Amino acid sequence: MTIKEPLHKQVIIPMGNENIAKFMKNSAIHFTNLNRNLKNAKSEVLVDFICSDPVGITVIVNKVSLPSDLLIIKNYVKNSESIDSSQVDSPRLPQSKSYLKIIGISFFFHDNLQN
Repeated sequence: MTIKEPLHKQVIIPMGNENIAKFMKNSAIHFTNLNRNLKNAKSEVLVDFICSDPVGITVIVNKVSLPSDLLIIKNYVKNSESIDSSQVDSPRLPQSKSYLKIIGISFFFHDNLQN
């Protein structure tokens, strides 16, 4: 059996490829500004780093994000300069990737002959 749990300290923000490139170009500035916005909202969540993936950007935080934290991150990303906000979807936490692989089922076959 193999189980892989999602890392709920990730915030996934789906967006278009052009937006990903523009956002990641200034990721150090976005990192600082996101942390400032979260601190101003008195959130316990802080951004550890920002990375890109084929779907969008992933913001790695130090604790599991609450809906209020997701809203702060969403508002910041949508209001960033040079980002087309119509191509930015709502942030979300990762979905579960758990599964169970059944390799074989043991069974007992009883021969009901007169032995």
